[in-house]
Amino acid sequence: MSNHVTIKDAVKRYGDFTALNGVSLDINEGEFFTLLGPSGCGKTTLLRMIAGFNSIESGEFYFGDKLINNIPAHKRDIGMVFQNYAIFPHLTVKENVAYGLKARKVPKDQMDAKVKEALELVQISHLADRKPNELSGGQQQRVALARAFVIEPSVLLMDEPLSNLDAKLRVQMRSVIKKLQKRLDITTIYVTHDQEEALAISDRIAVMNEGRIMQIGTPSEIYAKPQNPFVAGFIGVSNYLDCEVKPDGKVNIKGELDLNIPLRRQYTGKAKLSARPEQLFFTATGMPGVIQFSTFLGDFVEYEVLLNDGQSLIINEYTKDHSEVYENGKNVFISFDPLRVSLYESESQEVLSL
Repeated sequence: MSNHVTIKDAVKRYGDFTALNGVSLDINEGEFFTLLGPSGCGKTTLLRMIAGFNSIESGEFYFGDKLINNIPAHKRDIGMVFQNYAIFPHLTVKENVAYGLKARKVPKDQMDAKVKEALELVQISHLADRKPNELSGGQQQRVALARAFVIEPSVLLMDEPLSNLDAKLRVQMRSVIKKLQKRLDITTIYVTHDQEEALAISDRIAVMNEGRIMQIGTPSEIYAKPQNPFVAGFIGVSNYLDCEVKPDGKVNIKGELDLNIPLRRQYTGKAKLSARPEQLFFTATGMPGVIQFSTFLGDFVEYEVLLNDGQSLIINEYTKDHSEVYENGKNVFISFDPLRVSLYESESQEVLSL
């Protein structure tokens, strides 16, 4: 049975270094929840605290209503999938998958049935009698997945499970993981530094940096409405422009373009605008620039445009809407979608846009 996971004010220090600084999370039962951030942000530290592999210095960790702070790792009812798979080289595939069931003293007839079902779910039944050194990386990862969920844990923890696979196999395996998780309805906490992977696989994402949570939301919320410049820059591609919010509420960019961006509170002064490449477009009038470089990428063309002050912007035009590819050196005018861009206060980096 899946569990609701609650973390309250988690703190972890290594000497003078604070790896986690007051992290709180509320993860729903059956949810696929991803911890996303750069190396050293604290995501794996937090996962290991949930697993019971790292001590908890401060804060409270709950599975459902049960405080698990002092419960040993082997009694927390978790399944774990590691970056390096951690499957036993001397055991066959089916023996690896059965390992956790043996530890739990499951009767042999039930064990055999569960192992068979698990191997069928990850589509490696035909490899049941092989040893790990006879398997590809993707096959080994499927063994690790089967071993983790065959014990029917209340919480499944996954630490960068796809990072050792090639790009095509990563895409394939993230689809396998997502489908399995939904089918089995296991509360899953997943760690990755790969933004695309997080967006593709998650119900919700917590973006972390320097031991803190920067934003929690669905993939579409995180991408479309980043709550601070760090999230805007870490997830996908963003263009940043210095601007000023005038007393009349208009946002002036470089003295060349005024935008009516809906604000969540009254503000006047310096600000920073963040715009995704698809939130910019070419217009008959607007901010002047020159196309420096164009890259045809199939479903869209990516343009690098040089502004008058020397700053470059990235703009995407989708080929289904535009058949013409502009030549390098072409003079253009640029504008923005005011309802989709993000605006931040310059000093505090507080989000101003709705």
